[in-house]
Amino acid sequence: MKDFQRILVGTDFSEASMTAARRGADLARHYGAGLILLHVIEHFPEDMPNDPIVPETCDPATFYLEHARKKLAELAEKIGYKNSVQEVVTSTGSARYEIRRLAGKERVDLIIVGSRGGGLLHAFGSTAMGVLYDAPCDVMVVREMG
Repeated sequence: MKDFQRILVGTDFSEASMTAARRGADLARHYGAGLILLHVIEHFPEDMPNDPIVPETCDPATFYLEHARKKLAELAEKIGYKNSVQEVVTSTGSARYEIRRLAGKERVDLIIVGSRGGGLLHAFGSTAMGVLYDAPCDVMVVREMG
């Protein structure tokens, strides 16, 4: 088996991506690899979810960035990997594109994503399938344990 040095986990904070993050942390510990946790805010601001609701007194862009950073820090704590690199990217493109782009830029050896996310498409095929195509490295798609 290949020794991984840099592992990237794409997360949308769903249960499936939590399982993927745990697997990523386990592999990072096993190989002594660096771990990058990535959350992509897609199509900002047109397609923003209604949860959480942005207070009227806040700038939506700032609110969603800070909310995502806080969730990444909480995720790093939950998986026991506080020293992970935590990235939030806002994009007019898709999460699958940004995951592949950052993996190439950071010379990642392994991308890990959940098999289904918390968006409207709850089936294997959206972000996970998109990452598989043209990924610059190995890809692991982790099923949600339940």
